[in-house]
Amino acid sequence: MSTSSSPPCIVFIGGGNMCEAILSGLLKTGHPKSLVRVSEPWEQRQEYLRETYGISVFADNNEAVSEAGSPRADVVVLAVKPQVVGQVVRGIASVLRDTRPLVVSIVAGVAIKDFARWISADGSPAGVPIVRLMPNTPALVGEGAAGMFADADVSAEQRAQTEYVVCNIAKEYFWVDSESGVDDVCSVSGSGPAYFFLVIEAMEQKGVELGLSRQVARRLAAQTALGAARMVLDAPVTEDVVTLRQKVTSPNGTTHAAIQQMIKDGVPEGIASGMQACRDRCASLSDEFGKL
Repeated sequence: MSTSSSPPCIVFIGGGNMCEAILSGLLKTGHPKSLVRVSEPWEQRQEYLRETYGISVFADNNEAVSEAGSPRADVVVLAVKPQVVGQVVRGIASVLRDTRPLVVSIVAGVAIKDFARWISADGSPAGVPIVRLMPNTPALVGEGAAGMFADADVSAEQRAQTEYVVCNIAKEYFWVDSESGVDDVCSVSGSGPAYFFLVIEAMEQKGVELGLSRQVARRLAAQTALGAARMVLDAPVTEDVVTLRQKVTSPNGTTHAAIQQMIKDGVPEGIASGMQACRDRCASLSDEFGKL
């Protein structure tokens, strides 16, 4: 087990985009290449990761976690599709029970109780510490947001190790008090980028209809979203989003006309109902994957 003064050995199961976002961030901040291993089934992807990052990449999950002669895995990050995660975890359950690393799952919709069930040999608690992490796709450009929940087996040091991983992909990250809070995070930030893409898409399209080129409309809409978000994040705690909106909405002005029409068209209610649909789907996914 690593200490607070030494970086942890991190093993990724699944070498896709989110894995790459995390490991590239780790390496950019000086994390030793010798303390990163990846297991990835696709040969072309294996070669890409080896050549791009100079790290050890395996085709076998068990080899990656328990590579002889290499540092013991402190953190195992599960970055696979929900449909296969049960099979994957069962396949490495024995080594997880033997070494008891911190398991960090970025698999959406899969509950800790199901990970514990897959890891257990006989139905009894295996004592393997598990964290559920809900990142989002802006992590791919170092601008992510994330929520985390730790089970009772996770130590203070392992919470710190989780934050060590997360800070490389997320500008804002928070621990939640209950596992259901991970689904709440999903409805706000996990799926949130798509909400903003939809808004930018609509603004771009209307800008084109009004006479702007598509490239100009897209970049104006995107920069406006970026700038507005920066104003929210930089605002003092005493100034909420409503106040910021009111400051740029002069009575009977152009912005006022736009906002009133959007309210009339039910835009706020549509966003809220969409977020609730996301939250409900998280719960149903948990039920579905719990049967795997």
